[in-house]
Amino acid sequence: MLLLLNQGPLTLLSFHPIFSIRFIRNMEHRNHTDVSEFFLLELTDDPELQSLLFLFFLSMYLVTILENMLIVLNVISDSQFHTPMYFFLSNLSFTDICLSTTTIPKMLMNIQSQSITYTGCITQIYFVLFFASLENFLLAIMAYDRYVAICHPLRYTVIMNTNFCGLLILVSLFISIVDTLLHSLMVLQLTFCADLEIPLFFCEVVQLIKLACSDTLINNILIYFASSVFGGIPVCGIIFSYIRIVSSVLRMPSVGGKYKVFSVCGSHLSVVFLFYGTGLGVYISSALINSSRNTAVASVIYTVVPQMLNPFIYSLRNRDMKVALRKLIDKILMVFQECIL
Repeated sequence: MLLLLNQGPLTLLSFHPIFSIRFIRNMEHRNHTDVSEFFLLELTDDPELQSLLFLFFLSMYLVTILENMLIVLNVISDSQFHTPMYFFLSNLSFTDICLSTTTIPKMLMNIQSQSITYTGCITQIYFVLFFASLENFLLAIMAYDRYVAICHPLRYTVIMNTNFCGLLILVSLFISIVDTLLHSLMVLQLTFCADLEIPLFFCEVVQLIKLACSDTLINNILIYFASSVFGGIPVCGIIFSYIRIVSSVLRMPSVGGKYKVFSVCGSHLSVVFLFYGTGLGVYISSALINSSRNTAVASVIYTVVPQMLNPFIYSLRNRDMKVALRKLIDKILMVFQECIL
């Protein structure tokens, strides 16, 4: 984890978690067979369509990486964005890059071969849970940042100081690690029998638990508990922040002031609705639609679409960000041309 600070405002807190997971070997179970790999759902059995899907998801992944990387580089390189709001935005963009990277590259590799090793599956589950949980907390932190800026503008720089912003990120990292480790370690205790087909395009903890032939009661309880606590707290924080923001805005006499506040909060609200909306859509589709392929497609949308659209949403509604991005792209192209010549 790396914290880059200037003498003045902070620029970026980025993180690269490296965790060592020890796998349980030779577990005894009368129906258990040694599991070396799982089988994922096939995107399509049409060779021509496989090529099209490969190019489609590859282009989406590259656009996601490029957009979010530009946001991160822009925040680092331009001093006008060395503020708490853009600090959290850069961390969100970095998290989006990591979340997409945990699923899309492996899914592209599996277009021809739909298998994934046991180790690879557990590792993928770990990082998907980790980055999804971290994004959940980052959205709540960004909502709190807007609440302080709008409801306590005179105390904003005092409250949202460098140390406090760094502490918020560290706490989010810690909670996400604890939440993810609980799920991963519990999954490692499960035993699997003959059915090793995961009805998704990537490994997901709920679907993996369904394949187990050992008792999964504790795992299911843990999932509901973690979803309620670690998922509910950030959501409640977002709701609380925007209730206070709306209450404060309604007391403003100036129409221009109200418009400015809603314009500032509009981007974050759009990202929040996109993140939780796609997640809710995945849950509803898996509960109501008895089709593993439809559920799988919805899951891919959840791990690709929000991450691809987040930078677009923030830059579209932010004139300063659009101007700075154009300048950054011009600099990159200039350096690229010099390298070629």
